[in-house]
Amino acid sequence: MAFQQGGGGYGGGGGFGGGSREMHKATCGDCQKECEVPFKPSGDRPVYCKECFSKRKAGGR
Repeated sequence: MAFQQGGGGYGGGGGFGGGSREMHKATCGDCQKECEVPFKPSGDRPVYCKECFSKRKAGGR
């Protein structure tokens, strides 16, 4: 039985739907405000607060 270990997996407990997710503190890459995100920031990519993420998603650059 071979176990293949791949990169970039987002496994783990919970998911959407049941109970509260663990939140992690981060600093927004745009406005520099402290915010909380439902994942542990790895540090190699910027993290955005809810407002800045919405702006970026809508194409407001």
